[in-house]
Formats: sequence, C-alpha cells, structure tokens
Amino acid sequence: MGRHLGSASAGAVDAAVVGAGPNGLAAAITLAGAGLKVAVYEAADTVGGGTRTAQVTLPGFRHDICASVHPMGLASPFFRAFDLAAHGVEMLRPEVAYAHPLDGGGGGLAWQDLGRTAESLGPDGRAWQALFAPLVDRWQQMADLAMSDLRHLPAHPAVAARLALGVLEQGSPLRSLRFRGSAARALLAGVSAHGIAPPGSPVATAVGVVLGTLAHAVGWPVPRGGTQRIADALAAELRDRGGEIVTGHRVRSLDDLPRARAVLLDVAPSGLAAIAGDALPSGYARALRTSPMGPAVCKVDFALSGPVPWTTADCERAGTLHLVGTHEEAVAAEREVRRGRHPERPYVLVVQPGVVDASRAPEGQCTLYSYAHVPHGSTLDLGDAVTAQIERFAPGFRDLVLARRVTPAVALEDHNPNYVGGSIMGGDLSLWRTAMRPVVRWDPYTTPLEGLYLCSASTPPGPAVHGMCGVHAAGRALRRRFGIRTDPLDLVRAPHGRGATAEPHGAGAG
Repeated sequence: MGRHLGSASAGAVDAAVVGAGPNGLAAAITLAGAGLKVAVYEAADTVGGGTRTAQVTLPGFRHDICASVHPMGLASPFFRAFDLAAHGVEMLRPEVAYAHPLDGGGGGLAWQDLGRTAESLGPDGRAWQALFAPLVDRWQQMADLAMSDLRHLPAHPAVAARLALGVLEQGSPLRSLRFRGSAARALLAGVSAHGIAPPGSPVATAVGVVLGTLAHAVGWPVPRGGTQRIADALAAELRDRGGEIVTGHRVRSLDDLPRARAVLLDVAPSGLAAIAGDALPSGYARALRTSPMGPAVCKVDFALSGPVPWTTADCERAGTLHLVGTHEEAVAAEREVRRGRHPERPYVLVVQPGVVDASRAPEGQCTLYSYAHVPHGSTLDLGDAVTAQIERFAPGFRDLVLARRVTPAVALEDHNPNYVGGSIMGGDLSLWRTAMRPVVRWDPYTTPLEGLYLCSASTPPGPAVHGMCGVHAAGRALRRRFGIRTDPLDLVRAPHGRGATAEPHGAGAG
C-alpha cells in the first residue's frame, strides 16, 4: 500500500481536491463516481474558480467574472457525459456565434448555420465551407481529439489528419490559397486570437479552427443566469455522490489537508510548488516556479442603459465579438503584447449575453463583458482603451455606460490565484509549451511525489471550461492509487457514484 498525504490528525478521505474550479470539480465527480470518499477545498467563499457570476457594477447587473461563453460546455467529452441540461443548466445559443466588425460597417459573421456563414462571405464562402464542413460533420470526434491528453495516438486518424490539414493551410504560407477577402481573413484571425498564442502559429490556428468548428456545430452558448450555474450544477452533483466541499479554506501546504491516498491540485504550477514545498525535488519545483505563463488580460465589465449600437449589420445578434480591425491589425496587436507592450488599439473580446439572456440585467438594460489582451503582469487600467475600441465599431456606446468596473491583469490573481500575473490560459500556449505543460514531463498530471497530481488548466488540454484536465488527472489517480481502470467518463455518467467501487481508503495498487 502506498503512502498517505495530508495530516493524520485531520480525519481521512480517499481523495482530497484543492480548488473548486471546473477541473477540480470534474476530478472530484469522477473520483466520487468510483465510490471514493472525496473532499474538495476552496479558498474562496463560493465554488467556481473561473466560472463565477456576481453583481460587480450595479444592483441587478449579473456579470461573469472570467469565463462567459461555453462551446466546450456542450462539446467536451466530460460535459457530454455530465449533461448540463439534465442538471438544470440551460445553454442559450445566439444565432451568430461570433462577429468581427470592421471599420466602415463591414466585417464577418459566424452564424451557427455554416451555409449561411459561407453565403455571407461571398467569394470566400466556398473556402470557408471547405475548411469547416468536414470537421463540423465529425465534431464530436474532433472535440475528443482536441480534449485528449496529447499522450496517445488519435482514436480517429482521419479527423486528426483533416484538422492538421486545416491548421497547415491557415498557419503557413499556404493560407493565401484559402481566403482573399478582408472579412473572412479577419473572422479567422479574431477567433484564433482566443488562445493568446503567437499569431499565425500552429497553436493559434488550431484554436481558431477548433472554436470555429464548434461555432457551426454546437454554437457558442451562454448559460441562462450566468456561468455560475455551471459551477453550481457540478457542486450539486458532487454532493449527491457523497462528496464534501469546504469553502473559505485556503490550502497553503499538504498539512492543511486531511489524510488521503490521493491529492489532486487544481492550481497554477507555482501553487503546486508552494503547497508541496520541500517534498518535491528541487529541480522539479524550480521548473514549476519558472514555468512561463504567457500574456494576460485586463477585464472590463459594463452596465449599459441599452443594447450596443453596432455599425455592422447583425452584430446585435452576436453573442461574442472580436474588436481589433483587420487581420493585419490583429496580428500586429498580438505581436506587441507578446513583446511586452500595450498596443494603442488592443485586441478586445466582447460578450453580450443579453442577446439571448434577459435575466442578466434589469429590463431594457444590458451587461457587457469584455477584456483586452495585455502583457503578463500588466498593472495598467485599460478601461478607456477598451471603451474606445468598442466606440470605434459602435459610435454612441459611451452614452450608454451606466457603470464600469476595470480589473487590471495583476488584480485578476486576487480573484483567482491560478491567474498568475493575469494570465487566464494556465501557461504560455507556444507549440512546445502546449504539449509539455507545465514542465517537461511525459505524464503532466503526475508529480515526483507519489499520490500527488496536478489537474488544472496548466495541464493538457489546457484552458477553457471543459473539465478534461480534471478527468485525465482523476484517471491517473484511480489507476495508480486505487487499482480502478474503469473509463473515467463512464464514472462521470454513473448516477450518484454507482460506478466502480474502491475498497475503503484505496486498498488497490499504489
């Protein structure tokens, strides 16, 4: 039998999870589905991590604090197994998944209907259809590939080859063979910038192709009432399975946890190094502390007296908008950020949930979610720059602002310690760092300390609300610590923990 972690004087559980974000809760649900006794510890007073909603501007205006739009809430293998709808979460899908306005009233619209999108792009429509249609037809297999642990051969080689071809075409000089018009090129550049990866790189392009595919396959939904509904549904399911959630409990060391056979940490790499302390080899701990986090964001929330007056037609029907201008402007702005500079006109992502969810604000009024890409550790208040970028594509916007709340990058860490320096990506998304995150190690979920696992967005497949980092880490813990080799997703599907059963306190293989 392997060693135990935590304090012998603090009771005992089979598994302890630190962090009640979507990955931590997904890991806990998976472990509880195996019949294990699981406890989750969260420093904040509410569960959610990056999936919280609060009134931060004016009474009655409900703002998503970090994540807001959730294509992976419908597409990821974890959420397909969990089934948010069955847990009372209503995912509302705007007709236009995302839009990219241009100066003068032009721009592109990614309708959920692929054919309508292609038709709106004129001469580039056929190329748009050719890029996305084969992946839309097999979107579940593509999502499984994108959400894998990147450590196994793809289960669907033909889909992997098609995705790779799309990335090669758009992330290399071959991209000139695809799109010629400004609307299509800007539309793809805007969605590719979601990863805050080097512009034009395979990683940035893969982000764009995957998210673009999901826009046409399942849409880019927002949960009715706010993103907090997702976290609350996960927490309720865990409690139904017998799991315990302790909020307001900041874990600073392993001694702050009960005695456990497995400990899973939904924390940043530096958080893992701090919590495990001297129990980790010095070289591994140093690699964690120096793991690059990549660029960051400055968050700006608005309470508005009415809808945004976009110049580009049908942008009022879009859930998400990318505001930066042309393809060339997007590339230039992202390069500036990666060089540690603040662009005069930054890339700004905007979400207008009121397009489908009137519950977010008092009648006739609106919330507006936005953030701008900034260098890691930025202390600047970009409220005026973000307002100007919105005003650029929606003249008169300033007159609608009732209240504004700006959260500079460095302040995001106060809300969620995982956002080190304001990075919401869990680490840099360069090609090497995407495959080997957070450190160079074949199995990124395990650590040199037996029984200690990392399950945050700093492990593959990386950022977004999908839960798969938690599922992959839980699968490792189940096999290595408890001798349970059931498919973790089958344990997610098992109602209230009626899955595989472990002997008390994990008498399986160590």
